[in-house]
Formats: sequence, structure tokens, C-alpha cells
Amino acid sequence: MADTTHEDNNAEPAAKTEERPSEPVDDLVTTQHTITVKRRKLAYTAQTGRVVLRKEVITDGKFDGHQARAEVFLTSYTLDGADPAKRPVTFAFNGGPGSSSIWLHLGVLGPRRVLSGDVGAPEPPPYGLADNAETLLAHSDLVFIDPVSTGYSRAAKGQKPKNYHGFTPDIESVGEVIRLWTSRNERWLSPKFVAGESYGTLRAAALAAHLQERRGLFLNGLLLISSVLDMGTIVFHEGNDLPYSLYVPTYAAIAHYHGKHGDRPLADVLAEAEEFASRDLPWALERGARLGESERADVVSRLAGLTGLSESYVDRVNLRIEHVRFFTELLRDRGLTTGRMDGRFTTWEPDGGREHMSDDASISRIIGAYSAGFNHYVRAELGYSNDLPYEILSMDVNREWSYSDFEGRPVSVVEDLSAAMRANPHLKVHVALGHYDGATPYYAAEHVLARLRIPEELRSNVETAYYPAGHMMYVHEPSRVRQAKDLGDFVRSASNR
Repeated sequence: MADTTHEDNNAEPAAKTEERPSEPVDDLVTTQHTITVKRRKLAYTAQTGRVVLRKEVITDGKFDGHQARAEVFLTSYTLDGADPAKRPVTFAFNGGPGSSSIWLHLGVLGPRRVLSGDVGAPEPPPYGLADNAETLLAHSDLVFIDPVSTGYSRAAKGQKPKNYHGFTPDIESVGEVIRLWTSRNERWLSPKFVAGESYGTLRAAALAAHLQERRGLFLNGLLLISSVLDMGTIVFHEGNDLPYSLYVPTYAAIAHYHGKHGDRPLADVLAEAEEFASRDLPWALERGARLGESERADVVSRLAGLTGLSESYVDRVNLRIEHVRFFTELLRDRGLTTGRMDGRFTTWEPDGGREHMSDDASISRIIGAYSAGFNHYVRAELGYSNDLPYEILSMDVNREWSYSDFEGRPVSVVEDLSAAMRANPHLKVHVALGHYDGATPYYAAEHVLARLRIPEELRSNVETAYYPAGHMMYVHEPSRVRQAKDLGDFVRSASNR
């Protein structure tokens, strides 16, 4: 007999139950893997997914619980059977701001790497992955962090994403991820490192001070890859002549790569460019209209010779060569532009009269390989699924990034790093620089490092390494192999174990 439902038309309507949004929870997935490094098989555990960041809520002076504010995506790799007290851990991220950690993750540090190819021989779709026999996992556990609105990281329901797109909230949220992971995995007594690339170096330096001051968490070392600690050294704007000088050695390096210096050794070209950029050019720019005619002609000639540009062009731009203009102008007669991230790359420019290039080949030639590699890897090998798009590089985040903390002064973390080193004299700093990096020029980084406000006895805590490559120097295979060794050596030496 069928069930029958009777309606009572005189009954009071049932009270509606108020629906509350379900609280987000961590969705970490754990998998087991092995990799062979120098004939030694390493077994390791990978954990990937999103962790929920919460804040304490105080209402009318009373504690009112913890509110979810963001879900941050991370991937960690820990060596099985290692002693946590002796095993280092490195927290890594890229920059942008607005970039995920995919570049360091699958480019040089992680146990798997993307096969992207290099200048003149980019890999064709559908691309591929390979074991990274040079992975830093051989020396340190790894935690890759995607800041809010990058990768799979998002603001929690009801929270405004824009609230996390700025210097201070970014430092606080990434710092909270580091604190949480360290506490939950009982790693407070492990040697700890932070690795950042590009804007990530600025974040890393600020985090060193933040973690010490706010959390009592002291680091053993910073790995600064393609470093920028003072934005005033790389941002071109009226009244700031500094970048026009500090970029010249990079311009000279790129010009040399493309045959503008004949058979002169690169080292000789760079030495000349650095001397000119440190003495005569800043003086000439400072002189302005007071610069004599013959003096100006001499500076124009020397600057043109170093950069590979014509004297008429250098004269027309008033001795001030802006970087995107340079990448557009250098090979204009060949119908080509050079890359910004890596000046070794070139691409065709369809409009030979453009002032600013229409494409950065050093990104467009490799981003497809990284995107395909990660989207496959995270699902097929790490076992994590999410229907959100993995935001590799969000220009929306980049455009709305807030530097309100620095209103009326340059965006700089030089004092943050200096203070961190003074308070923690054991803090070591490794700085990796590419000669063809047109985004964060190596000579600008040298300029900043020389101005750290630290005692002379701490200067030896800072080391630099140079590579014949660009911003992501690991795209260049010989540089990748050497850089991996350099980073491993640094972590071992700075671990104090």
C-alpha cells in the first residue's frame, strides 16, 4: 500500500531554520613518495591542500570565538624517518605580488620539476615532468605557500580578498601559516629557513623581523632569489634617478648576450658598466642642465656603447633609459624584443613603432609548461582536487596591491632585515642573482646589500651567487644545477647542526 501524506491547512507554518554558512575546514591530502638522489633513495611524505587561518574575535570586550578569515593552499614535503630536531625546514614562496609558489616549487626546489626548455629550445605542448635529482629536499624539508588569492588560496566566505592584498596583511597571513605549520608539526627546534623570489624576497626579509618580534620564531637563514629589498632601486618615476644607473650593468649584459659587444668577455663589460653606473652616470644625471655640452656628449657615447643603443636614442631620452623601453628598443632593427624577466629570450614584435613591447617572451615561453605540469601533478600525483582555477600569476592582485604602510616614503625592508640580523646575529642570508634579469637587476641588489645597517662583523653573514641567466635562473639548465648545489650548501652550513 502506498504511503499517503495528509496536509492540515489550519496548521501553523513551521518555523524556518536559519541557515548558517558551514565553517571551512582544512582539506589536506597525504601521499607517500620516493626519489633517488645521488644513488640514495629518499622516502618522503607529501601533504597538500588548504589550511584555514582564523582570527580571535572580541565582542564588547569578551572573547567571541575564532573566525575563519582565509584558506591558504600549501604543499609540504617531509623526509621520512628524519630527526625533527636536526632536520631543517624551508618555507618558500614567489612574489609578484600576485604570484603562486609554482616557480620555485617546480623550477628548482621541489622533488619534481617542470620540463620547460630554454632559450631557442622551448618544450612544445603538452609538456612534461621529471624527478628533480637536485631537489633541496635532500637537505631540508619543504613547505610551499601560496598567499591569499594566488594558487588555490582564497579569502574565507564573507571576507574581502582585497583585505589581504597589501604589505602588512600579506606578512601577517604568510607568517601565520609558518607559525601554524611549525606548531602542528612540532618543528620549533628545527633549523628554519625562508626562501623567496622577486617580491618574495621583500616578503621574506620583512617576515624575518615579523616572526622574531611577534612570534619569537627566529630563523637560521634567508634564501633571497632575484632580490629586491628597496623598490626605489627598480621603480622608474619622476624625481627618482637611481634605477637609471642601477639598471645599466643589466642592460650591458643583455646587449652582450645579443652580440652588441663583439668578442669582449662579459666580465670586462660588466666591470666597465658597474664603474660607470656608480660614478659618472649618477653625477651626470644629478647635474641636469648644468652638464656641459662636451661632458654630455661623453656620457651619451659611453652609455650608448654599454647598452647597445644608438647615441641619438640615448640623447633623446635624456640619458634616462627606462627598462621596458630598453627591451623594446635593443633589437628593434631585427624586428625583435627581449624578455624582461630574462633578457636572453626574444620574440617578434608585430608593431615596429611600439615604445613598450607587446609580450614578455621570458614568461610566455615557459608559463604553459608550468601550468600544465602543476595542474597534472597536484591531481595525479599529490591526490588533491579542487575545481577552482589555480591562479599562477594574478595581475588583478598585482594592480590593487596596497603599500599604504609606506605612504610618503619608499617601499623598503632594508631596516627590517637589518634589525632582524642585529637581533639574531646567527641569521645568514644567501642572495642569488641573474646577470640577464631585467626585473630585479643584480647591481640594484648589490647597492641595497651594501647599505644594510649591520655591524661589520655581520657582513660575512651575507653571501651572493651569480648566474648567466635571468629572473628565474633555474630555467637555464647549467644555472639550475649549480644553484641547487649552492642552496643546499647554504642550508647545511647555516643549520648549526
